[in-house]
Amino acid sequence: MLPAILNHLWQSTAGAGIAWLLTLALRKNHARVRHGIWLAASVKFLIPISLLIALGSHLQWRTAPNLPQQDFTVVMDQVRQPFTAGFTPTLRSTGNPLPSLLLGIWLCGFIGIACSWYIRWRRIGAVVDTGSPIQLGLAIKTISSPTPIEPGIFGIFRPILLLPEGIFKRLTPTQLKSVIAHELCHVRRRDNLIAAIHMSIETAFWFHPLVWWIGKRMVEERERGCDEEVVQALHEPRVYAEGILNVCKLYSESPLVCVSGITGPNLRKRIETIIANRAKLNLTFPKKAVLAIVATTALLGPIAIGIFEAPSAIAQQAETSALSFEVASIKLNRSATREGGCTPSSWFGAQSFTATNCPLSQFIVSAYDVTPAQISGQTDLLNEQYDILAKTEGPTGTSQMKKMLQTLLAERFRLGMHRETKETHVYALVIGKDGPKFRPSDSAPVEGVKLGEGRSGQPVLLNASMKDLIGTLSRVSGEVDRIVLDKTGLNGRYDLEMQPIIDVRRPDGPSVFTAVQTLGLKLEPQKDPVEFLLIDHIEKPTEN
Repeated sequence: MLPAILNHLWQSTAGAGIAWLLTLALRKNHARVRHGIWLAASVKFLIPISLLIALGSHLQWRTAPNLPQQDFTVVMDQVRQPFTAGFTPTLRSTGNPLPSLLLGIWLCGFIGIACSWYIRWRRIGAVVDTGSPIQLGLAIKTISSPTPIEPGIFGIFRPILLLPEGIFKRLTPTQLKSVIAHELCHVRRRDNLIAAIHMSIETAFWFHPLVWWIGKRMVEERERGCDEEVVQALHEPRVYAEGILNVCKLYSESPLVCVSGITGPNLRKRIETIIANRAKLNLTFPKKAVLAIVATTALLGPIAIGIFEAPSAIAQQAETSALSFEVASIKLNRSATREGGCTPSSWFGAQSFTATNCPLSQFIVSAYDVTPAQISGQTDLLNEQYDILAKTEGPTGTSQMKKMLQTLLAERFRLGMHRETKETHVYALVIGKDGPKFRPSDSAPVEGVKLGEGRSGQPVLLNASMKDLIGTLSRVSGEVDRIVLDKTGLNGRYDLEMQPIIDVRRPDGPSVFTAVQTLGLKLEPQKDPVEFLLIDHIEKPTEN
């Protein structure tokens, strides 16, 4: 949950940065263009890229395209999800108070800001209720209020022009005309609705400083845009500037940005701009093209990613669902002992899978290539012992049989889970200073891991990878109380003298750390990101 939120915040922050660069490039153009750019950056906080990708994944091709997209997909994953793997705690993590604390802080801020907006809105509403209607021949209702508040537009869908009493005597007719023209400009542009949308974003993302910064930029460009329209229509910039100054001197500013008034931030610079009355440039074709490309990429890019990823995901899902045992027998082992064939290296035959008196957790460990420490949830059921005998239609490799075991767990045990990554204390299996003391295996890779006899008569783990060695360490030694990560860089298969490691099970045997050193390896304590399997749902299977 938290990684997804952080990814969304990162994407929205990047969007605000792009908007800032675009407004710099368009600083000599009309303010309404820059206001639209800031509005897009604001709305981005409401639209996660993952939502657009999900939308694209539901759009199907007539024929699934066969595109070499692996590298592109990896790069896009790193850009859009930089916080997926790492130190980030999750809401499902047990025993970690940080997520609940953060949620409580956010909720307090959300309620506080929402109440503040509501109180201010009620205050403006009371001002409108105490006012008296007046007729000015305008297309919207006009109210004259005894409260000394600046002229403004109240209401989002049914706007009302709010004027303070006595303004007809304090401003000249020309000044009043320019001020009213400014307010009507807010009505045409739906500025109150836009401001209300951003206020909701500020309420939800109150902790993000860029949200408030974007809000100030939107108000600035909103007022400048109306200034440009009024000056262009009336051709009296000095009179208009005097009208704004008089309003600022005589009346208080509106307490809500969704009640569009005539005052605004940086009044001095705004008056200077009005008096200068410099011609604003229209968008040239290259600038229009750049804006169109940015808008299209921001909206359609994630949808396109979802479209391109959907066929491969569907194909992968179809492949996984197709890999299943021809027949499978599952029985609960009710014996009180743990004796049996619970040795993963002996489970996978050429055409069969056989395990006796083995805990359910061990099947998950073997199917998904994780350690028991990486599994959490439903612990009581995971400790139950089962006998499983399954057969395939023909000779099958170990990797395919593990996918069949995944299908078996999903169909018969109703296993539902998700993966989450967090930083934890681990042991890193690394090569010692004198290098490894074992030789590459002569066995064919398809034969799988076997326990044999070495030249000295000692037990040897034949055709084993470093992952197989780590699995053995986790099973036979109680000293390995952490997850072990392979950092040897050895990707082959080897014949490992296993006697020292087997002896660690005896009280008088060597420690696992000493045993590993006899192989030319060592275990180093570290802190690294580790992927965990969190069990959401699992059931007892029907026996057969």
